[in-house]
Amino acid sequence: MTTPNSRRPAGIAVVFTAMAAASVVAAAPALAGTTLDITGAGSNMIQVDYSCDDSAGVVSIQAMMGDPNADRPAAQGIQSSVDCDGSPQSTTVPLTADPSQPQPTSGSEAQVRVALVDRDGIVVSGQAKKFTVP
Repeated sequence: MTTPNSRRPAGIAVVFTAMAAASVVAAAPALAGTTLDITGAGSNMIQVDYSCDDSAGVVSIQAMMGDPNADRPAAQGIQSSVDCDGSPQSTTVPLTADPSQPQPTSGSEAQVRVALVDRDGIVVSGQAKKFTVP
């Protein structure tokens, strides 16, 4: 009489689990070098500190600003000059106002969203903050 080897499926599961864990560990260094922080906002620009590795594929920093309760941004902008060498960088993203939307006024609260974006338009890293417009 032979009995099936019930340990084989368990062994296969362990191998696949180990492979999945190894792929997550291998991907972590690429993501670890990508940081983004909105450091300031004005009516026509957003100041950003960032760092990214070349392997992240970042080609632009895209930003938008507007009333926190609005369904569309009052202004948007793109900074295509991005330096991804792993070192800390600082840049300004110029904004273009949307004339169909009310613009933030001095002293009003505005929500700012910024993202590091790859060539396919996929967000690599992003951040949202509220600021009082100067």
